[in-house]
Amino acid sequence: MKTKIALISLIFFATSIAARCDQTKTDVTERLQDSAKVLNELTAAPDNGIPDKVFHSAKCVAVLPSMIKGAFIFGGKHGRGVATCRLPNGHWSAPAFFEITGGSWGAQIGVEDIQLVIMAMTEEGMRRLMEDKFQIGAGASAAAGPVGREASASTTWKVDTDFLTYSRAKGVFAGIDLSGSWISRDKESTTAMYGSDLGNRTLLDGKTPPPPDAHVFLAAVRDAEMHRRESAQK
Repeated sequence: MKTKIALISLIFFATSIAARCDQTKTDVTERLQDSAKVLNELTAAPDNGIPDKVFHSAKCVAVLPSMIKGAFIFGGKHGRGVATCRLPNGHWSAPAFFEITGGSWGAQIGVEDIQLVIMAMTEEGMRRLMEDKFQIGAGASAAAGPVGREASASTTWKVDTDFLTYSRAKGVFAGIDLSGSWISRDKESTTAMYGSDLGNRTLLDGKTPPPPDAHVFLAAVRDAEMHRRESAQK
């Protein structure tokens, strides 16, 4: 019976991933808009969101507006996201699109939709995001980020942590373990938005101008940064 339930779950999970494979420009534009909404909502909760100093120290900001995490004996996760990196002139780069996939054995039963923000805090973290594919935990460290304005005074998050993660399920912050997860370039979404399969480095190092459809997401990143700066000055 357990084997049958696990098989049904895996079929459901695989089907949900397959349904996301074909990406149109409309799909990608909606993801940019949803990512902007996630950032705006996190910024609106200064006492229970990403601390000021964490945001200002981040080299890159990546958002997955919807990551499906499911488990029936075998657990797995999949999501599509968008990332932008801070340029030397203080602006933010054109967005690069990526996928995150991973699996782990566990006793959970259920399927959960999670919103995830990943902050690249080190030069190594930024370099990794520019690669075609890398694995969390294999030379790229990640940890749950501190939450709330007071947490920004802590310096523990600065010590050798390439990525800080902020996850939210059903409107509530919750920890998530990304160890073993793979982050890879989303070729389908990139082609849908830019008309060709541009590399992450070409997008994130400022060589490519942001397309008009990306302005809503980049504006949310700038607004979040400005909001945090103004809050810190009060």
